[in-house]
Amino acid sequence: MSQQLTVTNGAPPSLFDRAMLNLRSAWRDIAGGKHENAPSLDDSAVGKLREQIAECIEARGGEVSARSRAASIGQIYLGLKPEDRVRFLHVLAEDFDVDEEILDKTIAEYRKAVDVTGKLAAEVALRDVLVAPRVKLLTQFNALPQGVKFLVDMRADLLKLDLKNPHLAGLDRDMKDLLAAWFDVGFLDMKVISWESPAALLEKLIAYESVHEIRSWADLRNRLDRDRRCYGFFHPRMPDEPLIFVEVALVKGLSGSVQTLLDEAAPAHDPKQADTAIFYSISNTQDGLRGISFGSFLIKRVVDDLAADLPQVKTFSTLSPIPGFRRWLEAGLADPSALFPADDLAALAAADPRLADPAGLKPLLEGDGWQSEPSLTDALEKPLTRLCARYLTERRSGRALDPVARFHLGNGARVERINWLGDVSKKGLRESLGLMVNYLYRREDIEDNHEAFARDGTVAVSSGVADLLAAWKAAKENAPKVRVRGSRNPLRRIAS
Repeated sequence: MSQQLTVTNGAPPSLFDRAMLNLRSAWRDIAGGKHENAPSLDDSAVGKLREQIAECIEARGGEVSARSRAASIGQIYLGLKPEDRVRFLHVLAEDFDVDEEILDKTIAEYRKAVDVTGKLAAEVALRDVLVAPRVKLLTQFNALPQGVKFLVDMRADLLKLDLKNPHLAGLDRDMKDLLAAWFDVGFLDMKVISWESPAALLEKLIAYESVHEIRSWADLRNRLDRDRRCYGFFHPRMPDEPLIFVEVALVKGLSGSVQTLLDEAAPAHDPKQADTAIFYSISNTQDGLRGISFGSFLIKRVVDDLAADLPQVKTFSTLSPIPGFRRWLEAGLADPSALFPADDLAALAAADPRLADPAGLKPLLEGDGWQSEPSLTDALEKPLTRLCARYLTERRSGRALDPVARFHLGNGARVERINWLGDVSKKGLRESLGLMVNYLYRREDIEDNHEAFARDGTVAVSSGVADLLAAWKAAKENAPKVRVRGSRNPLRRIAS
């Protein structure tokens, strides 16, 4: 395997093309060789498609024939251009939804039932009517080779559309319900991925990495060295397609800089000397499984595996991005007095004349190189770190503002430490002004933290992070609901 190959973020076209070719080939024999090249969906083709879907749902000719028709319909979908796939999904959503006329009649029958037997029979009939006919076709896809992956990819296409359309939203609910049942966490297999893993799997690890881009095979090998661990979660019906990758670094103490953590020139350390496991990248690989959570399960599985393999490792923490912080900050700059405590506004004005007017902060941070100006970073460190603590613990409509925070807080972690200039890559500066956060997973606290967050949004924080939040205690309406656990240093500055 060449280590000179440079890859870019996102799946190489060949990866997708090979998968589609294998799927169409697998279904061609089942479908009797039909629809090798699907036509565009003009009005005539749409009419024929409706007939084929109806025949498949009605299982005319028996289940074997229905399976063949399902493979044929799947081949049609795979061969369509993107705009024709949209039309296909509209047909499935609108023409094979719950029949309102039949539903009204069934409801009327239920209301007319007078005894228990009649009501129970009417309830059964009502439940059957409330299942959209398209669900039978979707279930038939599941029985085909690689059919689960096909449905996952079809839902990924659906999620790109306007789900305010009630029919499309209904189709999405049907697909999500089926996939949630099929992807129950108890069905997932966890595998350790190493440099000796099959090349095809390593290629997918490069392609699917969505947190910190893997720039080369040398970069990948560094992430799979002896002081690193990588885990993949797989479904038995998708054995060659990872659902989630979890990348872990074995270190001493909490890590606060992802550039230091991923430095290819740094020597590998003896994992038996490590006392901390840092989860620095968790990548979901399948867009079609959005909204179907495996988080708590996979974190606990990885923690248990590491604890068994390396019993001296007692600290389990993330080094996580904060992707929504900069956007939140810039929106708040419209009213700086509501965003910054008064003492922070005064300190900014005194530290740098460019910060006398907080409105000037946005264009200043949009420029290149601000993170390399010591006087400027000194002035910004305290106020931005305090604001970041507020952002990570605030809620809107009962939910944490930051998506990564929602994931880890919902899985029982606590906000442990905020790292100033922890990610000075272009992406890190663009999304969070270089700030990163450690979420700590204490095995004895995970369940309590999870329950408190799920019950009323209470966020577990270290005493250091609580200190950062103290400026907002007086403003009851803005004060986040937190409980203090632990006493680590609230922030760490990473030397540039």
